Amino acid sequence: MRQCTFILERRRVKQLTHDTWELVLMALNSQDAAAVNAPGQFVNIALPGKFLRRPISVCDWGKYHLTLLVKEAGEGTKELVRLPPETELDVLAGLGNGFDFAPETMGPAPVLVGGGIGIAPLYGLAKRMLENGQSPRAVLGFRSKADSFYLEEFTALGLPLTVATEDGSLGTKGFVTDVLKELPDCYVLACGPTPMLKAVHGLPNVTGGQFSFEARMACGFGACVGCTIQMADGPKRVCKDGPVFRKEEILW
Repeated sequence: MRQCTFILERRRVKQLTHDTWELVLMALNSQDAAAVNAPGQFVNIALPGKFLRRPISVCDWGKYHLTLLVKEAGEGTKELVRLPPETELDVLAGLGNGFDFAPETMGPAPVLVGGGIGIAPLYGLAKRMLENGQSPRAVLGFRSKADSFYLEEFTALGLPLTVATEDGSLGTKGFVTDVLKELPDCYVLACGPTPMLKAVHGLPNVTGGQFSFEARMACGFGACVGCTIQMADGPKRVCKDGPVFRKEEILW
């Protein structure tokens, strides 16, 4: 973990849907940006006048920048996406344990499974897997075509992509599980709402996987134990021990 200062980059705040935004933050030095080093990690951002920081998954990162996808989920995130360009942000970066995408962990053709804003960390994960010579495919779910986002970015990576929408307005009608259950036995790397994670976890052809959890957090680095959940081998903190947990660890 590293306490950093990032600048909300001018002209790099982009509204993707009615409640989803892309923000690009620029680091003052490469050491701050390098605090994020694994797909699936998150940052915790201090906001003016707010006691608690806001945890946000990292979508992508480079030598001097972080890309975040932010869903307006409350007063704090609504204010975050409307901050003036060049606002300085106090950011705790490099939080949590990310996805392990070593080939020997998951086999030759893992499946990235995302729902809604949960697709955010999967973009950076897909980029690094492809750079590593791996061949993932992605299955992404949204409520409707109007709620979908970042599909052009995923498509540009060149990986096989299947989209599911609940109302059938784009791609397969239904849920990501409707796509997954038609696949042969597979290893998944999943991020999304808890009901989606539970449904994916329970599919008989999902033989292994890693699941990124969401939880309300106060500190973001394990001190307050406020995000503790029960796992197969005892209580775990989502922020410190996760947010990514292996399939065999998880209890529902």
